[in-house]
Amino acid sequence: MEKNTTSLIYRIFAALLSIVLLVLSGFVAYQIVTLNVLPSNLLLPVILIIVILNAILILLMNFATHAIWTKAISVILVILVGCTMGFGNVYLYETYSTLTSVTGAEKGSIKNTISVITKTDHDEEIQSLKNEKIGVLRNIDSVGTKKCQKKLKKYSFSYKKYDNLQALVKALYEDEVQAIVMNEIYRANVEEMEEYSGFSNETKSIYQAVYYTNNENDALVVDDITKNPFTIFVSGNDTYGDIDELSRSDVDMIVTVNPTTSTVLMVNIPRDYYVQTSYGYDKLTHTGMYGIEETKQTVENLLGIDINYTFRVNFSSAEDIVDALDGVDIEVPEGMAVERLNADWALEGVHEGWNHLNGARALAYARERHAYVDGDIQRAKNQQQVLEAIIKKAASSKILTNYTKLLKSFKNAFDTNMSTNEITTLLQYELQAMPNWKFQNYVLRGTNGSAVCASMAQELSVVMPEDYCVSIARQKIEAVLDGKSANKIKDEYDTGAAGVAEGYIEQENAQAQGSVYYDYSQNYDYGYTDQEQYEEPSINEEPLPEDGE
Repeated sequence: MEKNTTSLIYRIFAALLSIVLLVLSGFVAYQIVTLNVLPSNLLLPVILIIVILNAILILLMNFATHAIWTKAISVILVILVGCTMGFGNVYLYETYSTLTSVTGAEKGSIKNTISVITKTDHDEEIQSLKNEKIGVLRNIDSVGTKKCQKKLKKYSFSYKKYDNLQALVKALYEDEVQAIVMNEIYRANVEEMEEYSGFSNETKSIYQAVYYTNNENDALVVDDITKNPFTIFVSGNDTYGDIDELSRSDVDMIVTVNPTTSTVLMVNIPRDYYVQTSYGYDKLTHTGMYGIEETKQTVENLLGIDINYTFRVNFSSAEDIVDALDGVDIEVPEGMAVERLNADWALEGVHEGWNHLNGARALAYARERHAYVDGDIQRAKNQQQVLEAIIKKAASSKILTNYTKLLKSFKNAFDTNMSTNEITTLLQYELQAMPNWKFQNYVLRGTNGSAVCASMAQELSVVMPEDYCVSIARQKIEAVLDGKSANKIKDEYDTGAAGVAEGYIEQENAQAQGSVYYDYSQNYDYGYTDQEQYEEPSINEEPLPEDGE
C-alpha cells in the first residue's frame, strides 16, 4: 500500500514537472521564432532539438524509469533543462525588450531643459528674483525661452534681452542681471569660452522647465539589408545621462556597409566643420542642438550623398557598452603614446602597442585631441579605432559571457531609426555567413579659422572645409556602395602624419590649438556676416516680452 502511494506521488510529481518543462520550452520556442534572430538553416534544427530533448526526458521520467536512482537522475535532468529553459526565456525577453527600446517610437521624443541660472551666492528660491532683472536671448532658442517664461508668468518677472550667448553670460557675471534663462544645450558652448570655463562651478540652476519635441527622423530603407549596401550616420552626443537629452553632436561619422563585399568604411568629419545648415552657416557640432535630422541633412548636403539610417549615442552609452564587453583592445601606433588623457587627468594614458581599455579610458581616448599635433584628425582616427574594436568584440563569441550585462547597457544607451526587423536580419546574417569584415577609414581635413556661427550669433573658432578631401570622401563612399574598395580612391595629400603636404599651408595657430589641418590657398565666402541677425526658422509664436516687461 505504501509502495503504491509513493508511486502515485511520483507519477503526479513527474506529470507536473513535465507540464512545467513543456510550458517553459514552448515559451522559448515561441520567443526564438518571434525574435527572428536565428537564420532559417538554424531555426528548424534548434526547435527540433528542443522538441526531441523534451520528448526523451518526459518519456524517460514518466515511463522508462523504475529504480529509485534512475528516477532521481531523470528528475534532476528535467529540472536542469527546465532551469535552462527558464533562463533562456529571460534572456530572449530581455533581447526583444532591448531591441524594441532602441528602435521604438519614443526615439522621436527629444527632451529640452530650460534653466534659470544664477550665481552660486544667490538665493535658492525662484521667488527671490521678483524685483530683479532676468536676462534672456533675443532670437536664439526663442521657443524654449518663451516656454520657460510662460511657466514663470505668475511671478511677473522683468526681462532684459541679449543678442548672443556671450553677452547673456557676461551680463550675469557683471551683475547687469541677477539671473539668465538658458537652454542646457548651450552649457558646453559657454564653458568653451575661456573666460567662462568654470561656468558650472560658478553658477547654479534654481528652476528648470522641461518640454519635449518630436524629432522626425525617417529612414531611407534598404530592400534587403544583407545584400544591398547602406550608410549609417553615427552621432555621438557630448552629454552623460539619458539619450533623449538634446545636445551637440560631438562625433560625426558616416559608416558605409557593403554586406556583399564585407566592407565597412568609416568617414569622420571634424566636429567644428563650418557648414551650411537649414538655419545658416554654423559648426557641424551645433546642428545636434536642433536634432539628429538636422545634422544628417547637413552631412548629406556637404558630401552629396544619401544616408539610410542614423545611430545616436552619448558619453554614458559608450562607457557602459565598453564595460559590458569587459573592455576593448586598441593598438596605439608608434609616436602616439599619451601619458595622461585630457578628458580626465586621473585616468592612465595609453602606451605604444596594444592597450586594454575600460569604458572610461576608451571614451577619454576617443575624445583626446590636445595631446596630438594634428588634433581633431587624430581624435577622429581614435574614434574609428574604438568603434572598430567594439564591433569586433561584440561580434565575437566572448559576448556570450556578458550577454545580460551588455543588454542592460544597450537599453536607453542609444537610439536608431533602423527597424527591429532590420537589426534582427543583420544578426541572422552575422550568425549564418560569419563575414570577415574589412574596415577602411578616412578623415576629412580643413583649416582653422573663425566665423560667425548662426546658432550662437557670434564669431567662434571653426574648421573651414577642404573641397578636395570632401570630394575624396564622397568618392570613397560611392566606391564601397558600388562594391569596390575605398582604398582604391587615393588622397594624394593625405600624408597620414602631422607633416604638411606640398602645395598646402599650415595654419600659424594650429600648433597652439593642438590641431593641424591642410587646405588650398583659397578664399572662402560663406555669405554670413557679423552684422546679420540670425532668426530661427518656422517659429510662429508670440514675441518675447520687451525690456522691462
